[in-house]
Amino acid sequence: MSFSSPASLLEVEPRPDRPAILRVEAPVDAAGWAAGNREALRAQVTEHGAVLVRGLGLRDADQAGAVFSRLAGTLMTEREAFAPRDLHGPKLYSSTAWPANQPMCMHHELSYALEVPGLMLFACLTAPAEGGATAVADGEEVLRALPRELTERFEREGWLLTRSYNDEIGASLEESFGTDDRETVENYCRAHSIDFAWQPDGSLRTRQRRAAVVNHPVTGRRCWFNQIAFLNQWTLAPEVREYLVDEYGEDGLPFNTRYGDGTPIGEDVVELLNATYDRHTRREPWQKGDLMLVDNIRTAHSREAFTGERQVVVAMADPQRPAAPGPAAGSSKGGRR
Repeated sequence: MSFSSPASLLEVEPRPDRPAILRVEAPVDAAGWAAGNREALRAQVTEHGAVLVRGLGLRDADQAGAVFSRLAGTLMTEREAFAPRDLHGPKLYSSTAWPANQPMCMHHELSYALEVPGLMLFACLTAPAEGGATAVADGEEVLRALPRELTERFEREGWLLTRSYNDEIGASLEESFGTDDRETVENYCRAHSIDFAWQPDGSLRTRQRRAAVVNHPVTGRRCWFNQIAFLNQWTLAPEVREYLVDEYGEDGLPFNTRYGDGTPIGEDVVELLNATYDRHTRREPWQKGDLMLVDNIRTAHSREAFTGERQVVVAMADPQRPAAPGPAAGSSKGGRR
């Protein structure tokens, strides 16, 4: 599929080992620039999977939010968050709260939800001293690189996410669902194909089965699209995993992933997935004022460990219900109390 127009109106530089980049001279009105170049820039994101815009000179959350709104139109409210975020404005969030010395491995944002953001928008307001890049990896390339027998199994069965909500680790009920009212949470789960069970201590455990491979809504091409490795216990630092298993037991981990039939995923498989992502990772260190747009269906992203202060604000847009090539999505047994 050709995207020569209107994408060709912007001089985006494709780079094999880094995200495609567009260099601009700082405009007087960054939001006005975004509005005037929206169609061309969005076409470039479809073509390259991710585009870093350098030179806009974004200074604060309000300015970033205005640019995001011009580029994306209506922004999404995050639901089913796995970790807390700070709110910087209407539907404008901080990057996920995660220890600076621990990387967040590659994932597609909210790929376990029924409705997912088709577009992720990032703005760097303070660049870290070292590290901290929001790296990207092409889901089409990752799918081709993985062993066929593994991807075929995930394509047949999908993947299963299990979650245990508490007030100590990960997002709380209110942070994830926007409320801690039981009836409202239950209704949300039923409407979004999530099995649920309240525990004797009042905490909630959920299970949801989702597709691991989907068709891109614009190009139609197959993409590896999930958080199988990122939310699996074997991706956690060993000392963190040992603590959580000792404290909550394997069935009570804040989050974990399995094959779609409920079978545990071995450490070797998780290592293979993360190693494949590593081989296809493209990174560019943040500079203050940078903007990056990521096609969330095609392109996974990560956050690398860093030192110093880092402030990146995030928004989600273009809600999609991506189509799976085969059977894979849905709850595993139906909602329950």
